[in-house]
Amino acid sequence: MNGSEPFYKAFRGNFSSILSWQQLDEFWGVMRDKADAGWYIYAIGTPVPTQTSSTENVVKFVDEVGALLRKEHYEDYCGIVYTDSKQDPALVKIFDPDNLGVSCGFSNNPPLPGWVLSLVPPLPLEAKRPLPAGRLRWWQSLWP
Repeated sequence: MNGSEPFYKAFRGNFSSILSWQQLDEFWGVMRDKADAGWYIYAIGTPVPTQTSSTENVVKFVDEVGALLRKEHYEDYCGIVYTDSKQDPALVKIFDPDNLGVSCGFSNNPPLPGWVLSLVPPLPLEAKRPLPAGRLRWWQSLWP
């Protein structure tokens, strides 16, 4: 990962966690309001998107990934969505509840997020494990 590339620089930047489910709902509202900003939606382990997503697809993704997180993250708090800004985001990391490892705190080998929303054209992020078949089916079901 070349740290001088804009995407990698942004990806390694400072992030805040969305801690509560209420905060996540509020943040998804911000994302819906900014859905037409030119977002790239990247599922780690799939080809890097080369075009921005439509406003409709951004809203659909936010709704669907939000439902997935609530269904599969068995905690009374969120804590697995990180953003560079809660009011004016340019990059959002969403960790997969099935592959959390040490997503917060310090780790020499932190897991990659499952999904990234970025205003900067993304570059490949090399997953340490292949995308599980169930997650790939979920991803593909979003974009028939």
